Amino acid sequence: MKYLPISSDLFTINRKNFVSRIKPNSLAIFHSNDEFPRNGDQTFTFKQNADFFYLSGIDQEQSVLILYPDCPNPLYREVLFLRQTNEHIAVWEGHKYTKEEARAASGIDQVYWLDELDAILHSIINYAANIYINTNENDRYSHTVPYRDIRMYEEMRKKYPLHHYERSAVILRELRAIKSRIEVELTRKACEITKDAFIRVLRFVKPGIAEYELEAEITHEFLRQRATGNAYNPIIASGANANVLHYIDNNQVCKDGDMLLMDFGAEYANYNADMTRTIPVNGRFTKRQRDVYDAVLRVMKGAIEMIRNGILLSGYHDEVGKLMTDELIGLNLLKKSDVDKQDPKMPLYKKYFMHGTSHHLGLDVHDFASRYRSFEVGNILTCEPGIYIPEEGFGVRLENDILITKDGNIDLMADIPLEAEHIEEIMNS
Repeated sequence: MKYLPISSDLFTINRKNFVSRIKPNSLAIFHSNDEFPRNGDQTFTFKQNADFFYLSGIDQEQSVLILYPDCPNPLYREVLFLRQTNEHIAVWEGHKYTKEEARAASGIDQVYWLDELDAILHSIINYAANIYINTNENDRYSHTVPYRDIRMYEEMRKKYPLHHYERSAVILRELRAIKSRIEVELTRKACEITKDAFIRVLRFVKPGIAEYELEAEITHEFLRQRATGNAYNPIIASGANANVLHYIDNNQVCKDGDMLLMDFGAEYANYNADMTRTIPVNGRFTKRQRDVYDAVLRVMKGAIEMIRNGILLSGYHDEVGKLMTDELIGLNLLKKSDVDKQDPKMPLYKKYFMHGTSHHLGLDVHDFASRYRSFEVGNILTCEPGIYIPEEGFGVRLENDILITKDGNIDLMADIPLEAEHIEEIMNS
């Protein structure tokens, strides 16, 4: 891992919160992510399962966590299993956790090698009434590949068919949405690194620069500051490319007079930043570009004010839609007479602003949380309105990350240049 060590207190508290919510006499099993084949003899860069990391702090493949707080044998109430290293692995793959390092990282005393898993699990599982299996229940996920937890569930049902099986995801959906102090600080760090990358790009961009050159500058700054890399595939979209919401080709030349939409964020210690800025390639907005930019900025500021404890996501999006509608009328993109006659179920603003304004942020960029639960203290949400005008060849989106506190909200990206004058000032300095 490139990032600095994290206090094991974070993971100890997370485990205590989880086991306090499971049924009596229950055993829960969590797996690290699979290693996915890339081609004949290579795998994709390993990315840890967010739930497993949340509960263990272990950032390594082929690892298993068992939690059984009511286990009659106290040795096995918290157990971590790791892949045992050897000289061959050390030469070809590098360093792996020692048991001592795993104890320090996780706060778990009982650490065993993976080849002991079956024997230890079988020795205790028949004393448990319930078995919690962790599955990916993020509602943006479409299940096509049988990952480790699913494969384990199929095996367990055959071996232990009379146990009662429960879902860990129901508990984790609530827990992970509320960020602790340490999680907020890790997110702040990701935001700080993202800020430095953005300022670096502002000073680098000019007509004739390729989108991929800007992507390289961003990634350079991320890695230079111990980030794992990009939180997601960066969007570096010049001109009309900005109207493709998930444009990631990043292979076109930035032209004089074009706008440049950049959606990127650093991943630090598995926690993510998510930022969008739209800037003029030549360092100066045209009047039309500035009018659209300021309209999006006004919607963003209004939306941020709405992000507070007790607000429902659906109602929030409806209110942001009203702000956006007024701005689109002011830009002559919509007519008030047409808006007055619109179908409320299909509002006209969605022609120019077709995505949601906010999503939860954390260990996943689109973090695991309920879209039907009110915003709560401890949530971190993005705020990302946009206006996309294919017929004019550009789009504008702006995005910051917002923490809800008991006293209101805090913009974790408040110090990242956002006002048009500030953008122009840096680009022309």
